[in-house]
Amino acid sequence: MYQICNDRQAKLPLFKDIIGDVLIELAEQDPRVMVFDADLANASGLSRFGKRFPDRLFDCGIQEANMVGMAASASDAGAIPFAHTFAAFAARKCIDQVFLAACYADMDLKLIGSDPGITAATNGGSHQAMEDMGIFMGLNNITLLEPSDGIQYEWMLRTIKDTRGVFYLRTNRKNERQLYQKDAQFTLGKGNVLREGTDATIIASGIEVYEALDAADLLAKEGIEVRVVDMFCWRPIDRELVAESAQKTGAIVTAENHVVATGLGSAVAHVVAEECPVPMGYIGVQERYGEVGSIPYLLKTFGMDAASIAEKVRQTIARKR
Repeated sequence: MYQICNDRQAKLPLFKDIIGDVLIELAEQDPRVMVFDADLANASGLSRFGKRFPDRLFDCGIQEANMVGMAASASDAGAIPFAHTFAAFAARKCIDQVFLAACYADMDLKLIGSDPGITAATNGGSHQAMEDMGIFMGLNNITLLEPSDGIQYEWMLRTIKDTRGVFYLRTNRKNERQLYQKDAQFTLGKGNVLREGTDATIIASGIEVYEALDAADLLAKEGIEVRVVDMFCWRPIDRELVAESAQKTGAIVTAENHVVATGLGSAVAHVVAEECPVPMGYIGVQERYGEVGSIPYLLKTFGMDAASIAEKVRQTIARKR
């Protein structure tokens, strides 16, 4: 089980600062590292990369699909391309290029979609990518990641740089809390147990990991002990951990900043149905589009806050035989 960092007063670097710092360092070490952006370098934190390496940052303008095609072509020429745009555009506008130019062609592409789901906040429903992971979930030859804090995000950037293949990494641009100790180690395709329990398991990702931990605290006051899992890798999913959690606790609730029908809940349900059927509950976006609002407001409005997760756990436990 991972040791959690509980210092909530620490001054944390923004995710957009982390990507700038890490990619500059990686580019200094490896001339193959290139960055492609869709007119969002200032917003994404990549403008500093462009100042340091003006010949290795390509601003493709508001042409996201062309950006992915260019990045995939750079891979074919021997580069290690990182491409960034908002998550709403990375999925909706680029699916054909990701499929054909990257996955089908077996290229080396690191696609980053920022501000997914409700983390787009006041940008509203048109920019709140509730379905991006689901769009990519059906592709072969792609790894889908979502970091829960800056420690994990930095590890992901370094790891995917040195791991050939197509990756989609969805992340917000801020960093509200630190979850992991600085020396934490992770493994692609493996989830992390953050808290042990025997009554149910909450499998969460991204910002929902914090809500899941807070929900576990609420439930503990009632004598309900839940296991909390950070499933930061959606594809390939950690089948062994999902099955173990189902067998150990007899109930599973998933929590995601995404449409439930095609996201983490769906992926977990496939494993549970095949390996160890138990009652399941789902926290996430249900049959609706986004709206303008702050993240705390949207968490409550969409039923994705800690109180909603705790209630879903109670309901799911009640269905155990």
